Amino acid sequence: MTDSQTCDYLLRVMAGDNEIRGFAVLATETISEAQRRHGTLPAATAALGRTMAAAVMMGAMLKGEDKVFIQVLGDGPVGRIMADADAYGKVRGYIENPLVHLPPNAQGKIDVARAVGQGQLVVIKDLGLKEPYRGTVPLVSGELGEDFAYYFLASEQVPSAVALGVLVERDGSVRAAGGLIVQLMPGAREELADLLTERFTNMPPFTRMIDSGMKPEEILHMTLGDLDLKVLERTPVRFHCTCSRERLEQVLIAMGREELEDMLAAQQDAEITCRFCSNVYRFTPLELKRLILQT
Repeated sequence: MTDSQTCDYLLRVMAGDNEIRGFAVLATETISEAQRRHGTLPAATAALGRTMAAAVMMGAMLKGEDKVFIQVLGDGPVGRIMADADAYGKVRGYIENPLVHLPPNAQGKIDVARAVGQGQLVVIKDLGLKEPYRGTVPLVSGELGEDFAYYFLASEQVPSAVALGVLVERDGSVRAAGGLIVQLMPGAREELADLLTERFTNMPPFTRMIDSGMKPEEILHMTLGDLDLKVLERTPVRFHCTCSRERLEQVLIAMGREELEDMLAAQQDAEITCRFCSNVYRFTPLELKRLILQT
């Protein structure tokens, strides 16, 4: 299991006489941890980082032990992207093809849309019910911010503005990362929707704001500060993987006796790598024998 200690954090706020809720996250160290573990190149780093930033904020919309699982299933070169998060600021992520970099787009930015391609955005929420909630929408741009905004509107009927950003240095490291989600609550006044649309349209690029040193408080104040902004919660954010030796033992057992006996016949340690954090777990022939007895 991996649990990095970072200075990253998320703010949850209400504004406009409780007609607006907002989430802003600083996730530079968290996304840096993911970049180091997966060895991602810039285009893959940006796509994975944006997905993880969205996952953290969507996790903050949950309660207790609920979790959110996100799948970005595009046909671009980065392949499948997965991330999950809980209500306590813990997040992890995985990208199928980490070694992807592309020429800049027409705006001179990392071409996330081309890296992701066309396909579907899938959101699964484990709310402790008999069946998890599952929402699926098409990817409308591949830039991911617009895609998550479309998901909230089409699947949850919640008008939302979403900004996601990951700034990557020339050496491939993460310089700044984070995100912002502002949503209108049911029954919100129509003029608030017009006001927020105007503000998001004129807002500086999100990566520029966090790269300039702006904190979540400042970004939310700039967006909602004159609308009776109230900070409800400040949550530390960190990269956290739920893998463990015990969990991986269950994976091996589920593979079946025949597969385990083939591994044992090789008379070598069996290795399993967690795709979310890249930790490697080794099982000796003696341990494989013990697991075979449990099949």
